[in-house]
Amino acid sequence: MTDPRPRWTRAQQRRQTEDNILAAAREMFARLGYDRTTIRAVAKAAGVDAGLVMHYFGTKDALFSRAAEVPAGDLPHGSAEETVEALLDSLASRLASEPVASLAVLRSMLTHGDAADRYRAAAGPQLNQITASIPADDADLRASLLSAIVHGVIIERWLLQFSGLADASPDRIIELLRPAFRALATAQTPPSTTDDPNR
Repeated sequence: MTDPRPRWTRAQQRRQTEDNILAAAREMFARLGYDRTTIRAVAKAAGVDAGLVMHYFGTKDALFSRAAEVPAGDLPHGSAEETVEALLDSLASRLASEPVASLAVLRSMLTHGDAADRYRAAAGPQLNQITASIPADDADLRASLLSAIVHGVIIERWLLQFSGLADASPDRIIELLRPAFRALATAQTPPSTTDDPNR
């Protein structure tokens, strides 16, 4: 009786091993950061020998570079209101399921220069798009505040796991953020909650 399962080629086996190592590395960099992640621990998590990790990737820096590849953020070009909705849609997706590679960068960026560079490279194009859509003299500051809110929410939800953000539904978080995002992006002052400005 023949085995119906197709045999993998050597190249396919190599690719699968490489993917397993990268998946284990992403998880560890996201959970522990760059400094506390070791080649030996990644190898154990991937079920391979540490020498094989070195054979495929050479160094811990090279492994981190591959594991932490984050696509540049891209928003559709449009009005400030359209940019806000696109930004909130993107945030809602990340609140539901944050990509592990992104978490690896966020966890590591304060202690590892390459992670900080990757963060800036990935965030830069999106920040420029947000800035271009805001009709205000201080558009760059407003865009930076929007970006800071997004990344702060992600860090607190997934890395710090503050109970309020960790447990809240993405829809509720987006609902609460929408007025603030619109006020920043459209350069309008949100309505006051009190008639007395001295309160």
